[in-house]
Amino acid sequence: MRARYAVPLGITATAVAGIAYSVGIESRFFRLRRVAVPALPPGMRPLRVLQVSDIHMVSGQRKKQRWLRSLAGLRPDFVINTGDNLSDPEGVPEVLDSLGPLMQFPGAYVFGSNDYYGPTLRNPGRYLIEKAQGRHGLNGNKPVVGAVHNPWEDLRDGFDAAGWLNLTNTRGALKVDGYEIALTGLDDPHIKRDRYAQVAGGPVAGADFSMGVVHAPYLRALDAFTADGYPLVLAGHTHGGQVCIPFYGALVTNCDLDTDRVKGLSTHASGGHTSYLHVSAGCGTSRYTPIRFACPPEATLLTLTERPPHS
Repeated sequence: MRARYAVPLGITATAVAGIAYSVGIESRFFRLRRVAVPALPPGMRPLRVLQVSDIHMVSGQRKKQRWLRSLAGLRPDFVINTGDNLSDPEGVPEVLDSLGPLMQFPGAYVFGSNDYYGPTLRNPGRYLIEKAQGRHGLNGNKPVVGAVHNPWEDLRDGFDAAGWLNLTNTRGALKVDGYEIALTGLDDPHIKRDRYAQVAGGPVAGADFSMGVVHAPYLRALDAFTADGYPLVLAGHTHGGQVCIPFYGALVTNCDLDTDRVKGLSTHASGGHTSYLHVSAGCGTSRYTPIRFACPPEATLLTLTERPPHS
């Protein structure tokens, strides 16, 4: 009798322990990644860019709020927020409070679908089905009915009041230590709000450095930025796969990007050009799936350095 039940009980205990670890430990094991990106023109000093993404704030997440506030101690040259700040309509004040110290620095932002709409309870297995069928977000799926609308306008107003640039399907520029950093942003491709035609044309002539910013790294957005000659594109959205298999990696990206580039620094080629792509694994989860496994929450400090000669 004991042998008969030993294996299933052992499997059950392992599964329960894994879930407890994913929810109670790893999902709150915030870390900073440091990445060097050789993308600057010759002669520019290194620039330190802090990327925060996919905060998915739920009211009461005190540890996450303290960690976000602590990032100001890094004293970056500028900050890029790649969206999905909310997972709770009541979370706007806590997002603004948590990012308040970082808003002392120059910065810019784009929004993601979860800034506009509240999360819904869904079967995680649907991500695998959608991947197999090539459908993600509103790209091939039916429009969402009865979605909760988040107070994204309040979030926008708070960022704007602090001087951060709103890059929603538009261009902007930051002055950083005498350099002009030109930024081109898109609204979220995951819900078909991206309008690249409004910002097409490539890097700004005369700017010291130009880069693209988007929430979800859909291939159409990456292709457009790269073909237009941007040396660097920053994105979020993927959560790094969120639940990964050790020694294998992510199963899904929740967009049409391949899993090999689900997080971290890689390259993207299009139109005869090659860009660096950095995808943040983000520091949050949906309030309905507060699990991370083999994919801890993160922010990234990117140090931009001179590109090699003849590249």
